[in-house]
Amino acid sequence: MKNLLNVAIVALLSFAVVSCSDDDANSNPDNDPQGTSQISVRMVDAPGDYEAVFVEVEDVVVKYNDSEDEVSIGTVNTGVYDLLELTGGVSVLLVDDEVPAGNLSQIRLILGDDNTVVVDGETFPLNTPSAQQSGLKINVNQTLENGVLYEFVLDFDVDASVVARGDGGYNLKPVIRATTVAETGAISGTVLPLGIQTLVTATNGLAEISTYTDINGTYVLSGVPEGTYDLTFEADADLGLPSITLPDIEVTIGDVTTVETVEFIIE
Repeated sequence: MKNLLNVAIVALLSFAVVSCSDDDANSNPDNDPQGTSQISVRMVDAPGDYEAVFVEVEDVVVKYNDSEDEVSIGTVNTGVYDLLELTGGVSVLLVDDEVPAGNLSQIRLILGDDNTVVVDGETFPLNTPSAQQSGLKINVNQTLENGVLYEFVLDFDVDASVVARGDGGYNLKPVIRATTVAETGAISGTVLPLGIQTLVTATNGLAEISTYTDINGTYVLSGVPEGTYDLTFEADADLGLPSITLPDIEVTIGDVTTVETVEFIIE
């Protein structure tokens, strides 16, 4: 990625109460009151080698195992977002609202048509295949209990999501990893000297999560499953610096593991 902006996008949403009208019977066919749960949905980005990748978010809806109908979450922070700004611990809050409690099977992210990618200073439209036009179905399979807050993180994999075509154009085939904050941990730290853009990757042979440092040298890897990870730091390739690896980083559910500061030596 050639251009990293340190723009903290944090959307403050009003809280709306989901109506208990007859319409809600679609999500609860037996009309058996189960209460409500509070959910928030945030979007972050796994790095990609582009100058910018803009996606237009129009809506977020959920689906339950016991119903074919979808439930609108309420107030959604719609807009066009540059995915490459959502690194270094920066995320965008798409929604924070109440939904019926129950067995949640999917979150569906509905995108508009204003999706573009910037390559070498030129902007190209991102064409979305017809199969994705009804929305991006993200399987979560989470039981929402009455009165409990659930925070979902949608991690866009830019490199896998933007596909170059043979005619010079680009398609958007979103690849998104969904995690629940309550069931994962996080890794944070700092890289020196400042001004060196660094790719930070945590891997344990099963999962691989990446992000870039921001202009302050800080990074946060969110939605990391519990386990032991090797943490690799790769500076901008133009500098010719060897990578640095911190082995055996322990991640536990619900905790942020802060690791030692990593410093590249520039002679």
